[in-house]
Amino acid sequence: MSKVDTRPIWVESGPELAELCRRWRGRAVVALDTEFMRSRTFFPQPALVQVGDGERSYLIDNLAVDDLQPLRDLLQDTGVTKIMHSCSEDFETLQRLLDTVPAPIFDTQIAAAIAGMEAGLGYAATVKATLGIELPKSETRSDWLRRPLSEAQKNYAALDVAWLPAVYEVLLQRLCAKDRLQWLQEDCAALVTAAKSPTAPESYYRKVKGAWRLRGGNLAVLQEICAWREREARRRDLPRNHLLKESVCIAVAQGLPRDRAALVQAGIEGRALREYGDQLLQIVTRASKSADAPPSLPQPLNRLEGEDLKHLRQMVVLVADQCGLPAEILVRRKELEHLVQAPQPKLEGRLRGWRAEVIGERLLQLLEKLRSEGAQ
Repeated sequence: MSKVDTRPIWVESGPELAELCRRWRGRAVVALDTEFMRSRTFFPQPALVQVGDGERSYLIDNLAVDDLQPLRDLLQDTGVTKIMHSCSEDFETLQRLLDTVPAPIFDTQIAAAIAGMEAGLGYAATVKATLGIELPKSETRSDWLRRPLSEAQKNYAALDVAWLPAVYEVLLQRLCAKDRLQWLQEDCAALVTAAKSPTAPESYYRKVKGAWRLRGGNLAVLQEICAWREREARRRDLPRNHLLKESVCIAVAQGLPRDRAALVQAGIEGRALREYGDQLLQIVTRASKSADAPPSLPQPLNRLEGEDLKHLRQMVVLVADQCGLPAEILVRRKELEHLVQAPQPKLEGRLRGWRAEVIGERLLQLLEKLRSEGAQ
């Protein structure tokens, strides 16, 4: 492992950033992380971008640098792999700041799992497991938007990228030794693709707990209420629950309120009632009469489906153990539930690609056998 200087270098001028990005684009890999605030906003508020080159850690003050285009060009440079750890929130932050998603990436959390370590390891735990280095846990709840940042904040932010290149080298060797580098590349490419195609507002009703209980006009109302909430939260830059809590969305869809008194009964009152009560009533009136209600959502598993799920899960655990993989990285419970509830099961999403060969086809064969035995 090469010598790493963990002392942070503060970057707050456009010319300095441009020169650094020119140098970084000549490298094969760079480490990347962000700091942001999001307590009272829908979108993350970008506060800092950290870049590590394996020798030093650089803290880019996006609040001070007037031209971030060189950084955007670096993130879009497909000749430079960006090493990140659990990158989903960083993707959101960078999209907000630079309107781009970095690619290609090497996510060390996913790499650790595919290499046979635990699933969902945090950054500090991954550094400890791969390098034997203990990182401090302070400053995790700092106000990253304040200026100047304290020395403790700067040191903490620098450590977030200081050891990523060394972690990358260890995990890369392990993945190559197991012939699993392509698995990681597929998963990381899928993360980038998903980040570039966010969930449409009209699909958010699927995430609401208890939505499966609704049918027809009630489900159509829930769909429109959730889509309205999503668009309005983005427009106002407010957390979704600051507009309408999920429980209120369900209550409105179930009760189909026709006046303000009924809205109050559903949990909408005060400022919310004054500001958008009329809009919600209009949505209820329109959507409840819609001839294009969305199809009903899957019900909880029945007894036979539960038995099938149990058998599929046992196979996943067995194969994961044989491969030295965490079961969670192989197949998720939701993916198994989708298979057992599908009239004609097929491999979709993550179950295509490398998982199809390792476990997917075997799951389909087992499910076909279970259904054949159940029909006898």
